[in-house]
Amino acid sequence: MKNDIYTQVTDKIIADLEQGELTWLKPWSTENLNGRIVRPLRHNGLPYNGINVLMLWSAALETGFSSPHWMTFKQAQELGAHVRKGERGNPVVYANTMTKTEEGADGAEEEKTIPFLKTYSVFNAEQIEGLPAHYYAKPEPVIDSAQRTKHAESFFAATGADIRHGGSRAFYSGGSDHVQMPPFECFRSPESYYATLAHELTHWTKHKSRLDREFGRKKWGDEGYAREELVAELGAAFLCADLALTPEAGADHAAYIQSWLKVLKEDKRAVFSAAAHAQRAADYLNGLQPKGIEEGIAA
Repeated sequence: MKNDIYTQVTDKIIADLEQGELTWLKPWSTENLNGRIVRPLRHNGLPYNGINVLMLWSAALETGFSSPHWMTFKQAQELGAHVRKGERGNPVVYANTMTKTEEGADGAEEEKTIPFLKTYSVFNAEQIEGLPAHYYAKPEPVIDSAQRTKHAESFFAATGADIRHGGSRAFYSGGSDHVQMPPFECFRSPESYYATLAHELTHWTKHKSRLDREFGRKKWGDEGYAREELVAELGAAFLCADLALTPEAGADHAAYIQSWLKVLKEDKRAVFSAAAHAQRAADYLNGLQPKGIEEGIAA
């Protein structure tokens, strides 16, 4: 089952990329999820993280579900509800480690940490009858540009990152540890500016004084470069969902698609790893926020 889920998720993303589509941008480019795009939510209102965000966004798009709430068969029962007969669940994964004691070559016992991946099925609230009313409420409309811009400005300022403006390129410089952005006025929309900034600040988290993320990158376009760009792409998508921003495909995505395809085809676990790194980056940036801003994001 573990290998099946790696293959299933990766093959879906590869199919999208081969069509020129970015799986993580699709929720914003369709009309069956009207209103504010949010991360998928558990039965208790807490958001799903990492690869499960992509898996459930994709499931919602394929089925037309607009509710962000997902839960297991048992969780629905505990809420006094029931899954409708004939409904099919969608897989999510749970990653953890376990410790096993083994005898070493010298006869001494040693502990080994073994990672494992568990899969289980969840159902959307629209597949369930009898839930409390708030599970069926439609997503709130997207907030207007003035509010969204102010909120995003506060979020990115609170990171304390060295963000400079000028030139025509957006990039993170590891040597000087700063994010370079074109002037705000150069972007097609406020959302495009903030989505790009979210991408570059995800790169910013890889610094050794922060998350110390390294994929062995040696030159532009190599496998390490492609992996880091995939992390930044997913990190930006997660942050945009948290901030109610609408990300847009950048002009350089076409060039990246081929390198992402190569990595994903060679390693079925690559997107799972990238999503985990992206989640840590988003958590790190969210963790830099004053409490008031964090509460505003969660609302």
